[in-house]
Amino acid sequence: MYEEGSVLFFKKPHVCGSHEWRIIRTGADLKLECVGCKRVIMLPKYKVEKLLKHK
Repeated sequence: MYEEGSVLFFKKPHVCGSHEWRIIRTGADLKLECVGCKRVIMLPKYKVEKLLKHK
């Protein structure tokens, strides 16, 4: 479901104002990089599911 390099859109913006996060690494946790400011975070998959903007 999650592939490295794909971009996710979150409901709430990051502090920099961007809603977009690029997946850097997958596994039990996802390593994400903010497209706007390049900040890197790691989140468990279940938290990412809650944060995603579903169309």
